[in-house]
Formats: sequence, structure tokens, C-alpha cells
Amino acid sequence: MALSRLLLLCMVASELWDAETKPVDFVCNRAARRAMNIVAEMQKALKNDCNGSMTFSTPVQLPCAELHVASWEIKSHQEKRGDIRASLRLLIEGVKVVRALSQAGCGAMLLQRLEHNINNYLLILTHLQLSGPVESPVLSCVPGSTQSLSTVLLNYNRLLSGKLERFMINLEDRCTPQ
Repeated sequence: MALSRLLLLCMVASELWDAETKPVDFVCNRAARRAMNIVAEMQKALKNDCNGSMTFSTPVQLPCAELHVASWEIKSHQEKRGDIRASLRLLIEGVKVVRALSQAGCGAMLLQRLEHNINNYLLILTHLQLSGPVESPVLSCVPGSTQSLSTVLLNYNRLLSGKLERFMINLEDRCTPQ
């Protein structure tokens, strides 16, 4: 009985691991990308469960979310990935700091979810197989800052639905027709 449960657990874990280790599946599946973007859920939870706002005691630097299409399109895939990764790293470091300083409760849980979500995107981007020279992650702007979780979520969503989504669309030529 215990052995069959262990075997079942191992099978499920291997399937989950296999799904998480294929960034190309993320590139090729728009529905998966939309499902992974939890910003709308978090905004709803902030409004309904956390009394609508959360202010941090220290500012969080915002990701470089603004997209200038003409300059974005001339960047290499490596440069685009580097730009997005640099923005995500900047944001996750700020989230870690405010999470460490926050009290337990609604806001702390939202910050933890946000940190995990950002980390998932970083893992996917890090493991994408791209040709060409590896580019060091470089920010494409001078980051702003805020002490509002609402503003952090808004900018994070702009990064995901702007630069990241456009980058994934650029990579869709790698996808095999279903």
C-alpha cells in the first residue's frame, strides 16, 4: 500500500518536473502564459482581502516595463531576455526586502505569491535555449520606485503583458504545429 502511494507520488512528481523543465512549452502555449500571469488575481485579493491597499515601509524599485516597439524589435533574443531578466531580478530583490520587513498576514501572503511567481518567470527565461552570444542582463531604463503594492502589481503586469509577451511571440517560430 505504502509502496504504491510512493510510486504514484513519484509518477506525479516526474510529470510535474517534466512540465516545468520545458520553457519551449511556455513559449508555444499562450493559454499557459495567460494562466501563469496571476496579477489580476493578486489585485483582486489585495482589494477584497487586504482592504484595497498595502503600503511598504521601504520603496521597491519597479521593473523596466515601458516598451518602445521600434527599439525592442531590433534587439537580439539574448538582449530581450537579458532586459526582462534584469527587470525581474530587480523586482524580486525589492519584494524579498519588503516581505522580510512585513508583518504576517494578507500582505505578506501576497508578497510571497508575487515572489514565487517572479521566480517562476526567471526560471523559464533562464532555461530558454537561445542561439547567439550570451548577454548579461541589463536594465533598459532608470528604474522608478514605489511603496505601493498596487503600483508594483501594475508595473509587473505591464512587463509581463508587454515585453515578455512580445518576446514570446517573437520566439513562436520555434513551435511545431499542433
